[in-house]
Amino acid sequence: MNIRPLYDRILVKRVESEAKSKGGLFLPDAAQEKPSEGVVLATGEGRLGKDGELSALAVKTGDRVLFGRYAGTEIKVDGEERLVLREDEIFGVFEA
Repeated sequence: MNIRPLYDRILVKRVESEAKSKGGLFLPDAAQEKPSEGVVLATGEGRLGKDGELSALAVKTGDRVLFGRYAGTEIKVDGEERLVLREDEIFGVFEA
């Protein structure tokens, strides 16, 4: 199933969290924090302005982005967790 976000919404797949702590201990699933970065899978057409015009989004499919820990709405697509964010919930884009 494919999902196409509307307007300024963005579909993100979180990156895998580390199963080990910095000290080398293995962490159980309950102790792992959800990562606050992910890869953009799909974007909407753009932000709808008060004048009815669409302005392009700053992120594109394939970008690796940083967002708030409690940002967005979690959904399940084909049994996998995904996150739907608004563009203004994204702090930045990682650049190579």
